[in-house]
Amino acid sequence: MADWKNQLFFGDNLEILREHIPVDSVDLIYLDPPFNSKATYNVLFAEKSGEKSAAQITAFEDTWHWGTESEAAYHEVVTLGPRKLSDLLQALRSFLGVNDMMAYLTMMAVRLVELHRVLKPTGSIYLHCDPTASHYIKMLLDAVFGIVNYKNEIIWKRTSGHSDARRYGRVHDVIFFYTKTNNSTWNQVYQPYDQAYINQYYRYTDPDGRRWMSDNLSASGLSGGGYEYEWKGIKRIWRCPKTTMENLEKENKIYYTNKGIPRFKRYLDESSGLPVQDIWMDIEAVRSWHKERLEYPTQKPEALLERIIQASSNEEDVVLDPFCGCGTALITAERLKRRWLGIDITHLAITLIKNRLHDTFGPERSQYEVIGEPADLTSAQALAEENRHQFEYWALGLVDARPAQDKKKGADSGVDGIINFQDDNSGIYKKVVLQVKSGHVSAAQVRDLKEVREREKAPIAAFITLTPPTRPMKEEAAAAGFYEPEHFPGHRYPRVQILTIAEILGSKNLEYPRFALPGTFKKAARRRRDAGEKQDKLL
Repeated sequence: MADWKNQLFFGDNLEILREHIPVDSVDLIYLDPPFNSKATYNVLFAEKSGEKSAAQITAFEDTWHWGTESEAAYHEVVTLGPRKLSDLLQALRSFLGVNDMMAYLTMMAVRLVELHRVLKPTGSIYLHCDPTASHYIKMLLDAVFGIVNYKNEIIWKRTSGHSDARRYGRVHDVIFFYTKTNNSTWNQVYQPYDQAYINQYYRYTDPDGRRWMSDNLSASGLSGGGYEYEWKGIKRIWRCPKTTMENLEKENKIYYTNKGIPRFKRYLDESSGLPVQDIWMDIEAVRSWHKERLEYPTQKPEALLERIIQASSNEEDVVLDPFCGCGTALITAERLKRRWLGIDITHLAITLIKNRLHDTFGPERSQYEVIGEPADLTSAQALAEENRHQFEYWALGLVDARPAQDKKKGADSGVDGIINFQDDNSGIYKKVVLQVKSGHVSAAQVRDLKEVREREKAPIAAFITLTPPTRPMKEEAAAAGFYEPEHFPGHRYPRVQILTIAEILGSKNLEYPRFALPGTFKKAARRRRDAGEKQDKLL
């Protein structure tokens, strides 16, 4: 395993599972597949028509649509998939019709087949969803993994109580836990007792303050028998042999009732806690005040993934998240000394994960490789031709910039990305505004960028282009002059900069003040790669 490298893949997880991940190679799978849980049932179940493709699910677009891709996936599962899954999918289509819900279930079905293939016989899968489609998802899991391998439907209380119009408040998500066989990895995990339980059962204290509960030492009524002898004048069948009883006496772990009956003193500080049940109310969702919050809409708390990873894997096991988003499963796996594989279809997510790994582990971060990102000008051009929005996300990631807006909403403001920086001690961030162009470029576009810089009150603007700039473009940029930070005399930076993708791939950087840590991506809290480290309390 010395040559192992963790891997982060950009692309459609169905293709990546088939092309890159071998059979029986993964110990634990966690997935939180995107779905538009906020949409109404009337929308989700409306009949669809047309040829719209669902291949490119972009960041935060939490939905699937019926089209050519889902039709092809349906045909593949029905004709080539497991018999039970084929029968189920046909029945679901007959019942649901052709709509977004059916598209979602079809696209999940074909992926679950591949996830079953890559999972080891000792492996487990946890699928995170919500009640919008959980009842259908469970049937898919039954068909792929087998009813006998269903372990739990975990209810995670993800938010505090609130009022929903004309219904009970919706406060939980569902996590389905299945294994591939009955010989799966399992490590019992515990959670602290709540205070009400402690007050009710651990109601006795020693003079030194140690709390304990009174437990039975008699074996009467228990199957399997016990040990019959006389202790302190009382003869009966006990749970432990006499030598053990003598040791308990020496250790002050026996309590005598008013009638002289010995009982076991079970100390609170020697208890592992309560074995985790299938209703999780002790893990809070990521809130605005939590250090780990990264402003990613679907971010899950590390404590949730820590519980799953500790229960169903061991150190050096391989954890896979095929919809890795902001990378919580990968970060937690790394911290707990697991190996990991992550897949996402957006360069925005890939860039965020790379930054998060760097910020979280610093120089101790794991050795990993990114597969599927453009590595040269030719592959960059191919990405631009395939999907200009993904090209834009990727290009912004090259210079540590964050996207400025949702490409699918609202008018274009002329700003594709932003880099925040500080050049004084005021605590106020200034910004670099960026435009990314993958096609023809001209001096007029540079003039427009100069106007955008002034409108946005940004000291610096940057123009990133796939094609080389013309001479008039360079002259237009140079005419904007230089930005000179007030508190750092002698430092100056071009107000308008033009960089080509080829130059950036060749390690040329944007010029802007870096006297303080940039604030482009919210920094993840620094953590150690330590399996024994305790998770910060959220409550």
